[in-house]
Amino acid sequence: MDFLNPRALRWKIAALAAAACCAVAAVVGFLVHDATRERGLRVGADRTLTRLIAAEREYDRTGRAPADIDVRSRDELPEPLARDLATFAGTGTEPEPETEPGAVTEPGPPDTGPYATWYDADPPNWFWMWGAVAVADDRFLVVRDDMSTEVRSLQLLDRSIVKSVLAALLFVVPLAALATEPINRRLRHGARTARRIADGDLDARIGTAGRARDEVTEMASAVDDMAAALQSKLENERRFTADVAHELRTPLMGLVTAAGLLPEDDEAAGLVRDRLRALNALVEDLLEISRLDAGAERARLDPVPLGELVADVVRRTGTDTRVGTVDAEVVETDPRRVERIVVNLVTNAHRHGAAPVEVTVTGARITVRDHGPGFPADLLERGPQRFRTGASERGRGHGLGLTVAQGQSEVLGARLTFTNAPGGGAVATLDLTPHASAV
Repeated sequence: MDFLNPRALRWKIAALAAAACCAVAAVVGFLVHDATRERGLRVGADRTLTRLIAAEREYDRTGRAPADIDVRSRDELPEPLARDLATFAGTGTEPEPETEPGAVTEPGPPDTGPYATWYDADPPNWFWMWGAVAVADDRFLVVRDDMSTEVRSLQLLDRSIVKSVLAALLFVVPLAALATEPINRRLRHGARTARRIADGDLDARIGTAGRARDEVTEMASAVDDMAAALQSKLENERRFTADVAHELRTPLMGLVTAAGLLPEDDEAAGLVRDRLRALNALVEDLLEISRLDAGAERARLDPVPLGELVADVVRRTGTDTRVGTVDAEVVETDPRRVERIVVNLVTNAHRHGAAPVEVTVTGARITVRDHGPGFPADLLERGPQRFRTGASERGRGHGLGLTVAQGQSEVLGARLTFTNAPGGGAVATLDLTPHASAV
């Protein structure tokens, strides 16, 4: 089913839309995450500084620090705080940091004056904002504020962003798939029309009426122009073939009549008559193909015992051909056209194949097989083509016999197929089962 085909255009466009949605969400999510994190750090630092300033005033007034504030010596300070305080005091070169593994150091705001702050993070459970200020020689007030609330809020924001993106994808992907359906419908219509043209319906057109001027419309217009040009060329070819055949017929009849006056025992006269018979057969084939191309042929159906008909036709060809029947049926068909097809297939098998040639009637199906080199790959792929025998090893000929047989089978509504037998040899099968041509 095309709708469930993962390689269908709708799902490729939906995947592209999903990728674009994820890319935008990732950029926006990163910006929001970074801005929220920076804001949380500023809020934590401001809260720590507020507590530190209040503790410093209390210490200056009473000489004692509040109960929730530590008083430490320089050696007891965390290294990042000691380094920042030393830098502010101008005590010399900054010492190398010796933070604990996994800790994240965040410098305090540049306008904190004599106050130092440090964000100490060691996920998943250690998030603290430190603050320190000097109140006497080797005496520092130290504040430690828990940042877990800000971290949890940031994590909750991240999860909300992910959930929002997933929810958006559940909406965007089906919407993108549905939005491409008009394009898919137009492309499928174009593909069906192209197949009809390939199957011989040269009047088929995609059409562009009422559609936007986009790339699909341009493609449809180009295919229609190609079909029109192809139809014109084929019509010219058919007309030329018919005209040539009709023009040749009159002088050819005169030549045949004249050849009949030549001595019967003359070798040269016999050669002339043989070549005239071949030329006459060619002209008759061309005229028949012209009628088939013009669609002027109509089948006259009658009930026919297929086994008896085929046996009689093969006998009248005068060739060494084996005939077998297996449950042959009485078929509603045009016996004259069936005879024409069988004669052409048998003649082609003897001319281009090798003995033994076998004709088998099974039910409503006629199979003609030879034991020669088989049909060439070009004929198996594209079907019979006029004036082309396909391969030099299949002998010489004008290539019209199989073309006529194919055209007559289409008039009958039958199905004529060409294959090669596994053991070697060409196999032509005419299936006269009703509606066989649609199989």
